[in-house]
Amino acid sequence: MKNIMFQGTASSAGKTLVAAGIGRLFSNKGFKPCPFKSQNMSSLSVITSEGKEISHSQALQARACRLRPDVRMNPILLKPVSNQGSQVIFLGKNLGVIPAAEYYKMKESLREEMLAAYHSLSREYEIMIIEGAGSPAEINLRKGDFVNMGLAHAVDAPVVLIGDIDRGGVFASLYGTQLLLDEEDRSRIKGFIINKFRGDVTLLTPAIEEIEEKMGIACLGVLPYTELSREAEEEDRELDRWAGVLEEHLDINKIEEIIGC
Repeated sequence: MKNIMFQGTASSAGKTLVAAGIGRLFSNKGFKPCPFKSQNMSSLSVITSEGKEISHSQALQARACRLRPDVRMNPILLKPVSNQGSQVIFLGKNLGVIPAAEYYKMKESLREEMLAAYHSLSREYEIMIIEGAGSPAEINLRKGDFVNMGLAHAVDAPVVLIGDIDRGGVFASLYGTQLLLDEEDRSRIKGFIINKFRGDVTLLTPAIEEIEEKMGIACLGVLPYTELSREAEEEDRELDRWAGVLEEHLDINKIEEIIGC
């Protein structure tokens, strides 16, 4: 079994769509990819054919991989109900509304079954495409983490870091994220992607070369700002269009090398 994990310098950096596009690319190449996100906080969800609830994002990624949504792809779904608590859905079972502090204490009890869900999928598919949550540089959450670097270590996954240039400060966020990690976590990062770029990419070249030297890893590509149509959930052509954007702008050979294809 092979895997790759996409983590972001912040929420909404584009992890979900990059993972979906990579899933469609590898499906088009004849592989059997499968999405996975251990924990997703979202109010958007879908009901699987077994009547269980998972995040809308993992349902989209499943479609990109030409699979039916499976609750194992998103074992933990947190649906916010207030600033202090969320409805916790674990492997399709509603555990009720749990305050954030209480949930933080109970996370460890969920880890074993979450990992069991991952490993059961990994026995059925060739490439696990894993999405992190938020940022691995949220150092207050590193202890007990199983959504970013904690998960990457647990399943021995190489990490690609995604930065959002549209919000500004992308080079500081990429380099700062790396610097805030300890050496063991830092060694997991095998490359980075700059996402949501508008303009002439050649203007970025000097900065990319400098940040590659500082970070000691390669830029795998610069993705243009692209909106995926709402039809993507129902139209394969939209997912193929997005996969084509990734194939054009990312170093797919390097990504295959990272995965071990």
